[in-house]
Amino acid sequence: MKSLQHKTVLITGASAGIGEATAIAFAEQGARLILTARRKDKLDILAKSLKEKFDAESLCISLDVTRQKEVQKTIDGLPASWSEIDILINNAGLGRGVDKIHEAHIEDWEEMIDTNIKGLLYVSRAVIPGMVKRNSGHVINLGSAAGHEVYPGGNVYCATKHAVDALTKAMRMDLIETLIRVSTVDPGLVETDFGIVRFKGDAEKAKKPYENIKPLVGADIADIIVFIASRPAHVNINEVIVMPKAQASTTMVYRGKA
Repeated sequence: MKSLQHKTVLITGASAGIGEATAIAFAEQGARLILTARRKDKLDILAKSLKEKFDAESLCISLDVTRQKEVQKTIDGLPASWSEIDILINNAGLGRGVDKIHEAHIEDWEEMIDTNIKGLLYVSRAVIPGMVKRNSGHVINLGSAAGHEVYPGGNVYCATKHAVDALTKAMRMDLIETLIRVSTVDPGLVETDFGIVRFKGDAEKAKKPYENIKPLVGADIADIIVFIASRPAHVNINEVIVMPKAQASTTMVYRGKA
């Protein structure tokens, strides 16, 4: 197991859900954290908690990954002591709606594409050149089981996660001549605020996918991410697809008694 102590880890979408859980998991390992999200107030609360529990160093930055110039300016403007990013966690992402293509809202498509694909690209493009220069680093993208299987109502969300899968594979090819590793973690049903965002604040609809099952939680995914990051330098875990025991595919979930 490779030590993560004093490694600098940048996490996008760190204010809640998988991103927040991942910050906690890396802090427990002694990593230094660059926490980014649009909601800096939540990042500040998280950073204070991580300092109290693990004496973790954190740099909190309000960042909208959909704004390319803002992303580049943020990375270029990092203090010298934070500028060498060892691990990039491209976690920021969302789903909007479950409408059929011919009934969907165009703005929902644009938000998913801008965040899940373009945001990942903008942050990667800003961070990876530094890794290449140092010939060291690890990029871990948050994909989804939806990047492997399409399901009814998933259309554009599934397309964006298929894109994440393709981009992860492409990154590995583009970086093959370096020591930079590239991985993806692709979860099934994880109970976070994802549903609230997807169903635009409708708590009842948001709870529905998790009824009568024990879903994954953010900490389950964070454990996997830390495991991937802590493998020896010659080991690259390309992809992890993880689901709760009750889920066999994106369209098959058992809600009875085992």
